[in-house]
Amino acid sequence: MSQSSSAPATGSTSPLALSLPVRFRVNGQAVSLDLDPRVSLLDALREHLGLTGTKKGCDHGQCGACTVLVNGVRMNSCLSLAVMHSGDEVTTIEGLGTPDDLHPLQAAFVAHDGYQCGYCTPGQICSAVGMLDELGRGVPSHVTPDLNAARFSREEIRERLSGNICRCAAYPNIIDAVTEVYETEVSGGERP
Repeated sequence: MSQSSSAPATGSTSPLALSLPVRFRVNGQAVSLDLDPRVSLLDALREHLGLTGTKKGCDHGQCGACTVLVNGVRMNSCLSLAVMHSGDEVTTIEGLGTPDDLHPLQAAFVAHDGYQCGYCTPGQICSAVGMLDELGRGVPSHVTPDLNAARFSREEIRERLSGNICRCAAYPNIIDAVTEVYETEVSGGERP
């Protein structure tokens, strides 16, 4: 029997077998990977580094479950290619706190039952960390009445976290958790 011309060639290099080096820091640790340039940051974190705290939800940037911090700015990791982040600092939920030393937002989510099923929680918390930083820098949102004076409010939280979907509908609890952290950690106890 003759070998079919459609049989895979052995020993040949597929044009799709390209890999590129990626050197970045993840949760404070230097990481070196050789990746297919089509690998998303989300898949690099989950499949290549085993950091499964970042969740894959819709994989289309619509649910926010994959939110991480890149150089301190929140980002949907499913919409970004890993090779775009050489030299960047990536922080996942695993890098915010530990079971013995929770980040204040992790502790507040527990205290206010903001996690419920928990699938969206890593993205919600990373997004909340990013949004509190945005507020601190005066970055306005769609609902900010005065573009030169972004202020904390429950309406600002709802708008700024609107890209993170919670199918358990724990939104009031999440807003309470973020409000507590703002009051105790960010504003020095001042009420918004």
